[in-house]
Parts: sequence; structure tokens; C-alpha cells
Amino acid sequence: MEKALSNITEILLLLFLIITFLQSALDKIFDWKGNVDWLKGHFSKTFFQNYVPLALFKVLVVELVAGVVCLIGIFKLIMEGEKSVALYGAILSCIALLMLLFGQRVAKDYDGARTIAIYFAPAIFTVFLLAR
Repeated sequence: MEKALSNITEILLLLFLIITFLQSALDKIFDWKGNVDWLKGHFSKTFFQNYVPLALFKVLVVELVAGVVCLIGIFKLIMEGEKSVALYGAILSCIALLMLLFGQRVAKDYDGARTIAIYFAPAIFTVFLLAR
């Protein structure tokens, strides 16, 4: 319990990232067609227009891995006080958000990009805390 309490900020931030990315990945898995159809319209006037399924799959993989690594990282923090796995999960979370931000900027969806930036703040703060 002592290790959990001494890392409570990191654990709460990791839970935020887990919820964010596992939910997003599961949504892509269970509503693949709906996501692809919506994104084809979203990127119809960009160089991504012919690559939506491939790009979505890549984002799905990074989100899924980020969420799972963050989950494993929480257990490592609580059980051993070990931060490296959690750090890798937080870094992967930042990479996923940067991928999403790039897509929103390419699509000229500046409101969507702003939303991604809001998620990036706790993700990069998690990296900062775990890297020290």
C-alpha cells in the first residue's frame, strides 16, 4: 500500500491514460466500419483519403499497446515501485496523441486538434513525473 500511496499521482494519471486509450481502441475494434466511414469523409480532401483504414489500424495498435503498457505499469509501480514500464506506456500515449494531432491538423480540424492538445497535457506530465 505504501508504494501505491507514494506513487498516487502517477497512478491516477496512468488510469486516465488507460481509460482514454483502451476505450478508444475498443471503440475502433467494435465499430471499425463506422470509424472508417466517418474518417473517410473527414480526410476526403487530404493525402490520407486513400489510406484511412491503414492509418486507423496503426493508431488502433498504438492506442491498444499504450493502454496495456500503462496498465502493466500501474501493477509494477504498486508491487515493486518500478517506474520504467509506466514511463514507456506514458510515452506511447504521447505518441498516439501526436499521431491523432497530426491527422486533425492535416484535416484542418482545428477544434479537434485543440481537444487532442488538452489530452496531451496530462500525458506529457505523466512522462515528466515518471522520468524523474
